[in-house]
Amino acid sequence: MTVLLAWITIVSVSILGVFLLWSTSIGAGWQPTSRTKVRKMLEMCGVGPSDVVYDLGSGDGRIIVEAAKTYRARAVGVEADPIRVILSRFVVGTNMLKDQVRVVWGNFFHIDLSEATVVTLFLSQGANRKLKAKLLSELRPGARVVSYVWTFDGWSPTSTDSDDDISLYVVPPHERLTPDRTAATAAPHSV
Repeated sequence: MTVLLAWITIVSVSILGVFLLWSTSIGAGWQPTSRTKVRKMLEMCGVGPSDVVYDLGSGDGRIIVEAAKTYRARAVGVEADPIRVILSRFVVGTNMLKDQVRVVWGNFFHIDLSEATVVTLFLSQGANRKLKAKLLSELRPGARVVSYVWTFDGWSPTSTDSDDDISLYVVPPHERLTPDRTAATAAPHSV
């Protein structure tokens, strides 16, 4: 009986550990952003009713709920952890925001971001490094990206709040390609 109880405990802790830590391998472990910083992030990028806010690694849904409730934006949260997806969908439902907010279970590296006018994130330096090319190629020029704590190498922020570790980036205009200038010969983006 004691051996069985020990095995049940080991298996339970292992399963819990996988659910709590596996999102770290994709982008970052879960650490909730304070509500004050959430508001500052959304204010810094000027979110409004015409915006579509994507929160990459949306956790418990606090950014997407705030974007919809306070700023009347449409919002999409992308989360890899199924427990947090269920939690955030519950929070969206209890706030009666199902018409404005959607929560997607998946890896944000495999989600089309082209609809977003604003992207919020609190990931890691490594995740931001991997994500930069995707953001610059999928987002329209003028789209805003606001990152808490971590920055993008080689991309200068439009503004920063150094007290709260928040950086705002704006996607630059894409180069127009002419028939004699293909993507292979075009100069790389300087951001």
